[in-house]
Amino acid sequence: MHSATDMLKATEAAVVSRVSLRDVNRVIDERILPETLVSLDDGRHVVAAACSLIAFYFESAKRLTSEERLFAIRSAEPRLRHWDRAATADMLKADWTVRDDFLTIDLRPFFERSIERLARLDAARELVSSSTDVLGGTPVIRGTRVPVHDIAAAMAAGAVEEEILEDYPSLTRDKLDLAILYAEANPLRGRPRPLLSGLPKGTRKVSEHRVPRRRAG
Repeated sequence: MHSATDMLKATEAAVVSRVSLRDVNRVIDERILPETLVSLDDGRHVVAAACSLIAFYFESAKRLTSEERLFAIRSAEPRLRHWDRAATADMLKADWTVRDDFLTIDLRPFFERSIERLARLDAARELVSSSTDVLGGTPVIRGTRVPVHDIAAAMAAGAVEEEILEDYPSLTRDKLDLAILYAEANPLRGRPRPLLSGLPKGTRKVSEHRVPRRRAG
């Protein structure tokens, strides 16, 4: 049984695996990922290290058949079944080669990249804080009143990185990257809130896009 810290929400797994949320749901629904690496209790969760197998399945699609990819995943499953963060260093030293007659597959690059990406997600979580005393619980960059999702939205809308760093001297390029990563792993639910007054001092509108409302009939 994996601890909560060893599991990722589907949105987080998508970020670590570098695939879409739809792809993560697919590997769960179609049982591409073994059930021992998935939890459906209180939402969909995936063992963090299993993101390496999700990445492998989709990245190798052009070179390997579905049967070959599934064989590799089933072969690697036993070593991930009881994975925990404390065992990561030893697992990085392990042999990740899978063999079947003439077929040889090295899963190490996928495991290494997933662990690196997981470390970045951990850093993003550490960067962000949420308290009812600060902007009503809105996730902000720790020690500031800068909303994480506003920064990510501004970058997605085409904001210039240098301008954001100028407006928020407490930020760095690495913090910007981590803020975007956090927002991707924890997307806002429902309708986006309007960017009105009450934003941190120094904020300025960098982009605006209006979509005309369709008329009925």
